[in-house]
Amino acid sequence: MSIFIIAEIGINHNGDMSICKELIDVAKDAGCDAVKFQKRDIDKVYTQELLDSPRESPWGTTQREQKEGLEFSREDYQEIDKYCKSKGIEWFASAWDTNSQEFLRQFNCKYNKVASAMVVDEKLLKSIASEKKHTFISTGMTTFEDIQKAVDIFKEAGCSYELMHTVSTYPMKDEDANLNMIKTLRDKYKCNVGYSGHEVGLAVSYAAAALGITSLERHITLDRAMYGSDQSASVEPRGLRELVGAVRKIELAMGDGEKRILDAEVPIAKKLREHLNWEAHS
Repeated sequence: MSIFIIAEIGINHNGDMSICKELIDVAKDAGCDAVKFQKRDIDKVYTQELLDSPRESPWGTTQREQKEGLEFSREDYQEIDKYCKSKGIEWFASAWDTNSQEFLRQFNCKYNKVASAMVVDEKLLKSIASEKKHTFISTGMTTFEDIQKAVDIFKEAGCSYELMHTVSTYPMKDEDANLNMIKTLRDKYKCNVGYSGHEVGLAVSYAAAALGITSLERHITLDRAMYGSDQSASVEPRGLRELVGAVRKIELAMGDGEKRILDAEVPIAKKLREHLNWEAHS
């Protein structure tokens, strides 16, 4: 089974549909399987106090103006849906509240995603699991108890899922990656495990690919210097092409672990061991 590669656009589109479409193009051209967004009902996710507080951004001087600037409308998502279909790439989104999950249902995406921050929201998890779509569950900022509760909800609903090992720092330090957790999660919960990375660079993701992950998610951007909190932990177009190409090579290179002599090795063995025959007859 091939690693399912997700290009997380998230909020890196900065509320601009032309940037969004460019990022979809980048993901498709690189060979990703899907693009992912984030959907929030900001009045449910944030307090009035926070929304009224000051924050300088391209959209204004308050947190509300910044948050609203990053949210796409129904019409925007209809455009995204149409554009992804025309490009032949899947899209889906992580909802941060039940309103947003209900909003996403109208598009009938093939997959769902539980963001690390939302793993502890049992009401949201039940809403997602009720849809019976294959769901990627990120495990940053969680305890084993949190993960077990989530797994139980999806099992009870009969909803297909996989966990994704995640460390929720932006960007993540390489020494914090703890990639051996991939095996720990696989052994403990007896399910497929992916990796959602927030590191700078590609090496950690390559290592994850060699550890038998079933999915790989990385944030993507047109330019890491752009406005936004996720940009610094994102992969630029050239890096994304390198990432997908290398992951596909790693998948091929891992093989099945069975010892065999390749047909192409036989004449080489004969030639390189020829002197042994001379010694035997001398």
